[in-house]
Amino acid sequence: MTVTSQTSDTTRLLYALEPVVTENLDRHLAAAKEWMPHEYVPWSLGRDYADLGGAPWDPEQSRLSPIARTALEVNLLTEDNLPSYHREIGRTFGRHGAWGTWVHRWTAEEGRHAYCIRDYLLVTRGVDPEELERARMQVMQTGYDTQEAPLLRVLAYVSFQELATRISHRNTGRHAGDPIAERLLLRVSTDENLHMVFYRNLVKAALEICPGAALRAITDEVVGFAMPGIVIPGFARKAAQIAKAGIYDLRIHHDEVILPLLRHWAVFDLENLDAEGEKARAELAEFLVQLDRQASRFEQRRAQARALEQP
Repeated sequence: MTVTSQTSDTTRLLYALEPVVTENLDRHLAAAKEWMPHEYVPWSLGRDYADLGGAPWDPEQSRLSPIARTALEVNLLTEDNLPSYHREIGRTFGRHGAWGTWVHRWTAEEGRHAYCIRDYLLVTRGVDPEELERARMQVMQTGYDTQEAPLLRVLAYVSFQELATRISHRNTGRHAGDPIAERLLLRVSTDENLHMVFYRNLVKAALEICPGAALRAITDEVVGFAMPGIVIPGFARKAAQIAKAGIYDLRIHHDEVILPLLRHWAVFDLENLDAEGEKARAELAEFLVQLDRQASRFEQRRAQARALEQP
């Protein structure tokens, strides 16, 4: 397929999906509740750091467990990269009509997440502020690049990613050991869930318009999925620690992210698929079996490791 034909197909699909975007934008605006980030930060706990005559950061000052600190750092640095995400979805969806309205609304809502989590961490001295800032600089200078992925792949990816992010925030809150952090992250995860529903509904509509191509995009994103935080320094090590703690692991990814969306889209019940769609569905089914096995092996190794750690 030539670049010109790809562009033409994307334009047609953007127009075809715009009524669905309008409908779901209206639904989203009706469902989204206003909330104020400053009401989620315990400002009274704040005090000056060293350069202003206060005390430098020390791990003993944190009310968070080491794994909660790691998970919150990863979640925050992921949210920090919003300028890159805005650029990418703006490139894909455009800045006009209902698509453009959604791009800016989504960006405005996502913008609260990073600075609210950062305010909480700095006020409570939850993490090393200097390490956090150095990591933020590196992550934002690296940015996030979809490699100009086509519309269908972007829609599939953000559906999985928003749900994964929602679960990561929710579970991090449960591990934080601080009711204030849990309340904040529950609020953030509620936003992420609404974003997931928006994208999920667009993918469902795309499956009705071009089932074979949409299923191909879903399969490619399931097989090649990586969280946007992959650009974070030390991400692989931190992700392994987060998985070991049960905050986000292969079993969660398989059972709570991939399968619910595939069921909602009824991908294994679609009829009259073309050859491309049938091939993609077969690949998807095979990959899910492999992922389930990997998740089970990980659970077994984790259980064995925990047993050895018992006194």
